[in-house]
This record gives sequence, C-alpha cells and structure tokens, in this order.
Amino acid sequence: MKLLLPLNFSVVLFCLTACAGRNSNADIDTSLIDSSRISKNFTPDTFETGKVIPNVVCHTDASQSYALYLPAESKNRALPVVYFFDPHGDGSLPLVKYKPLAEQYHFILAGSNNSKNGNDFPAADKIWENLLTDTKNRLRIDVSQVYVCGFSGGGKVASYLGLNHPEIKSVIAGGAGISLTGNGGNINFTFTALAGTGDMNMTDLVNINNELDKTTARHRIIFFNGIHEWAPENTMNTAFEGLLLDAMFKKIIPVNDSFANSYVAGAKAAVTGLLAEHNYTKAEAACTVAISLLTGVSDQVTWFEEKDKSIREDAAYQHQYSTEQDLFTQEENIKNNYQQHFESGDMAYWQNTIDNVKQKAKSPTPEGAMYQRLQAYLSLAFYSVANQLINNQRNDDARHFVELYKLADPANSEAWYMSAILDARSNDAATANADLLKAVANGFADKNRLDNQAEFIQSGGKIDVQKIEQKIK
Repeated sequence: MKLLLPLNFSVVLFCLTACAGRNSNADIDTSLIDSSRISKNFTPDTFETGKVIPNVVCHTDASQSYALYLPAESKNRALPVVYFFDPHGDGSLPLVKYKPLAEQYHFILAGSNNSKNGNDFPAADKIWENLLTDTKNRLRIDVSQVYVCGFSGGGKVASYLGLNHPEIKSVIAGGAGISLTGNGGNINFTFTALAGTGDMNMTDLVNINNELDKTTARHRIIFFNGIHEWAPENTMNTAFEGLLLDAMFKKIIPVNDSFANSYVAGAKAAVTGLLAEHNYTKAEAACTVAISLLTGVSDQVTWFEEKDKSIREDAAYQHQYSTEQDLFTQEENIKNNYQQHFESGDMAYWQNTIDNVKQKAKSPTPEGAMYQRLQAYLSLAFYSVANQLINNQRNDDARHFVELYKLADPANSEAWYMSAILDARSNDAATANADLLKAVANGFADKNRLDNQAEFIQSGGKIDVQKIEQKIK
C-alpha cells in the first residue's frame, strides 16, 4: 500500500513526542521561613494531609483543577512545592508514586489535571498561572522553592515553563525535554534530566545535557534501567535530594552538612558498587551527578572528582564508552532506515522488523537497551502517523498504521482505542466494542473521551459506551 499523499514524518514525530536510593535521616528544617516567602494573598484552606486529593478546583478558573498531596506537618510551616505535569493530564499519578518522598523531604506535591499532550505552549502558560496562583493563595508555600517536574510531553512543558517563568527555581524533566540553550544558555533554574536506558528519547535528553555542558548552568542527567515511563521512586529520590542541595548552593536555605554527608555516603556506595560490577560508564555517570549536586555545597565533592578522573583514564571505561557511542550512531542510522519505509506500506517488512526488534530488546546488554529504545520509537512513530491520518479522515491509510501500532505495542491502550474509532467509521460496531474492551483491559480510563467520541455517539447505541465504562476500574 502506497500512501496517497506524502507525510512530513520528521515533523509528526517531533510534535508528538541511576543512582541507588537513599533514606536520609538528616532532616531539612524549613520551619523558620521568612513571612515574605509566603504569598501576600494567602488564606489557609482546610485540606487533609497525608492523602492524595485527586481534584482540587481552582478558585481563579473552575475549568482548571489539580491533584494535591500535603505532608503531615504542612499546616504548621511553609514548605517547598513540586508541580507535576503528566502527558495524559493525570495529576494524581505522580503524586501516588512519589508521596513517600513528599513525607521524607517535606515537599508539597501538586499535579495538573489539565496539562496534557496536544496542548500548545500558550495553554501551558495559562494552566501554570492558574495553578500557581491558586496554590499560593490556599497553601503555606515557600515561594523561594518552587519546582516543576514532568514526564514525556509533560517534561517538555516543565522545561518550557522553566524558561519562561523566573519564579521556577528547578526543572526535572523525565522522558523528554526541549532545548534550553536558545538564549545562550543563561537559564535561571537548575535542570535535572531523568532517562530510562530503554527510552526512545534517551539520546535526546543526552543531547540536551551535552548542550548544557557548554554553559555555566547547574544541571545533570540521571539514568535508570527502564523504558519510557515515570522514573522509579529511587531515581526521583536522587532528583529530590538535588532540589535541596541546589537550594543550599543558591543560599535559599542554609547548608546542612548532615544532609549532604548522608547523600555522599549513598553516592559513594553506588559508585563503588557499579565499579565492582565492572560497569564503568554508569559509575562515571554517577560521579558526574554527584559532582553536579555537591559543587559549592560540600568539600567531599573532591572524592567524586578524583574518582571520575580515574575512571575516565581506565582502558575498560574507554572501551565501554566507545561501544556505547557506536551504538548511538547505529541507532540513528536504523531510525533513518525506518523512516524511509514509513511510506512503503510493506507489511511483511514491518512484521519481520518488529519481531526482530522485540527479540533483540530482551537482551540485558547495551545493545538490548538500544532495541528497547527502537521498539518504543516505532510505537510512537506509528501512533503519531496514525493519529494524523485519523484526524485527516484518511481511514484506509490510518488502518495500516494502527495495525502496525498494535504489532509494535500490543499492550498500549491507545492502539486499541484508535482501532475502535476506525471500526466505528466502517460501521463494524461488534469489532469496535471488542477493541474498546481491549483498550480498557490495557489501562484506558478516560470516560469523558469515550462519552464525547463522535464516532461512538453516531453509532446509535450499537457501541455500548456505558457497558465499556463499567469495565473501567
């Protein structure tokens, strides 16, 4: 099958697109917060602590809402706040995942329910302004410690907000980001990238980090064993430690030697463990993170600087590093080859390619991680092209890419939801119902989208949306 009209695949893809955990016993005392750090319009609200509140409606705009988590002592003192941006507008998801860290580090967590993939940056500005204003007016927030964190498209939103809103002191971007050096690298926030070794966007985050290496910006990239997903708790733990160590560096809060020493002990253990496993590139990366966090905060940064120099001079490290760079080059070449086949419509080619990628992705090696990234890349590519074709009513062409999407990522609910849309357009209600049930079985939970999908409404009840919704947990 040859597509009827050419598609700009590079534009489509662009638009849509670890250290060990530590439990520090060294508390950060934020009880003595200058009243000037609290919003002048502050009126305390009565929110329950220690519980994720899924839907707090903004007083400034009733169409905007956010999930909220307040640690136990938040009613008595002003605390730092981390605002989260999920690509699907699920504000509760990161809060449930990271609430133990909120208690450990005494951070307020807030997750937007409106920021999602498909919004433009002006919409992100509006969401941010409402979110910040509402929380400042209703919570005891230390406005000198305002942080943002996002995953995937939410990582791009967090990066964009950091560039355009000077009240943001630090940005944590997982799974995606945007270039930060367009203004000469003079960013006013610290930047932490979180990258799964099997994430199709890992190389993009590496490039962003490399760009920042050429500037004076305080930044780091933290790797974890995973795919395109919110980072595991122990990885986010390191990022949260970084927020406090960065605040010490900026003299927002006093240097806490006990806290810094606790981080040092854990980071040394992580580096030593990686070296014992002969994982030299990860050990060097862990040293780089520690150097970024400890510079200007602790004299113990010299241990990591000396260890980093020693690792870089080791022939075993140089061999591993060279191998990884060769794989990155190979990965880009493979992607370019895929793009040349996107318009060919050769199902046999894609079937063989997808099977090969899945098989090689199982290997617990750097090459296996590369194929994990390539599998995720294909999933995103097929989704992106299929979505564009569906929106343009090119149903036959869209069906081809939806089927490829299902082959590449059969556990992705969106693949089955898209399939159901095309089923409905071809008046095949029975298959549409079956595909929607598969979407729900794979995690689809957006009842509002189901209720308002034009193709399902137009089926005249043949597509039983209410029955489908009853299956959603």
